[in-house]
Amino acid sequence: MADTNRGVVYQGPGTVTVEDLDYPKLVLDEQNGRTLQHGAILKVLATNICGSDQHMVRGRTTAPAGLTLGHEITGEVVELGRDVEFIKQGDIVSVPFNIACGRCRNCKEGHTGVCDNVNPARAGAAYGYVDMGGWHGGQARYVVVPYADFNLLKVPADRDTVMAKLPDLAMLSDIFPTGYHGAYTAGVTTGSTVYVAGAGPVGLACATSCLLLGAAVVIVGDMVEERLAQARSFGCETIDLSAHDNVGEQVEQILGTSEVDAAVDCVGFEARGHGPEGSAGEQPATVLNSLMEITRAAGGIGIPGLYVTGDPGGVDENAKVGQLGIRIGLGWAKSHVFTTGQCPVMRYNRRLMMSILHDRVQIARNVNATVIPLDQAPEGYQQFDQGAARKYVLDPHGLVGAGA
Repeated sequence: MADTNRGVVYQGPGTVTVEDLDYPKLVLDEQNGRTLQHGAILKVLATNICGSDQHMVRGRTTAPAGLTLGHEITGEVVELGRDVEFIKQGDIVSVPFNIACGRCRNCKEGHTGVCDNVNPARAGAAYGYVDMGGWHGGQARYVVVPYADFNLLKVPADRDTVMAKLPDLAMLSDIFPTGYHGAYTAGVTTGSTVYVAGAGPVGLACATSCLLLGAAVVIVGDMVEERLAQARSFGCETIDLSAHDNVGEQVEQILGTSEVDAAVDCVGFEARGHGPEGSAGEQPATVLNSLMEITRAAGGIGIPGLYVTGDPGGVDENAKVGQLGIRIGLGWAKSHVFTTGQCPVMRYNRRLMMSILHDRVQIARNVNATVIPLDQAPEGYQQFDQGAARKYVLDPHGLVGAGA
């Protein structure tokens, strides 16, 4: 007999609840009989609250009430579709937040964040996320993953090792690859000087990735002192943006020059103005414009921070459709390279997994992973929204804390 299912459900702006859910089936469309024989059902061992989820919960997207949330999933395979060949029951796996078919042109070229076949509305899909294909979210006890052989990353270690490292491995589904993607596409390498905008979990994961890639100096800017202290705890320099409105001047105090080799936007469309006066209001283009100002000519700018095409809470009519006042002329004049969009997780997750298994990085420590029971998810969302310097890991079966 199948176990009961339970998960985190978006009820409307500012409200999430934990509800009983149907146990998942290997079916995408019961009405038309479309089965997922290429899929797997996972017992969710760890699932995280993400800043992208928080945008929905704040009411800053068009997310429908009743949506089961969650796209950061680590689990154990408990059931397989008929057509799955290589993933086995009992495997512990990391699930990329991108849902990808492995068959379309984009997937075959490594652009798994914009798969053509898993979302009827547009390219790209994710679990439990607005406008991303309608797939059930993974902040639950059990979840279905399609195209299991392609999507799932098996952790090649004994169960005791996996469970001991589960808080770190839980970061492989999204924020660690996303932060790494931002750093890598910005050109961070040995000896680089880097500015990371935002010290939330993705920003801290990006700063960790910069150091892993060999950066000489990593500067992190944020408005929350607790988050800046977390960045300093693993070797970053910091800038308090609530006190300073000129990022270049603060960079110069640290480096002796007002420009960096590379910069990464880990804030996105809910950016606020810098400084004591500007910090009171939302200025969605402020981070991108400041990064162009402080990045040297021919430097790179990675943009893993989320920008959307529909924002009901935007500060003006342009912002509500994702149209921002970006100084593209400045970026053009400085020959900047910009990389935007979802991180194609599978491009990075295996190598980052090996860095975790062989103790080359302590990502859970650096992002301050904090394990809470599934039923405490509403409190986790509330505390995260208030700027807590934590990455909340939900523990649906009480196994994360026990294993670690």
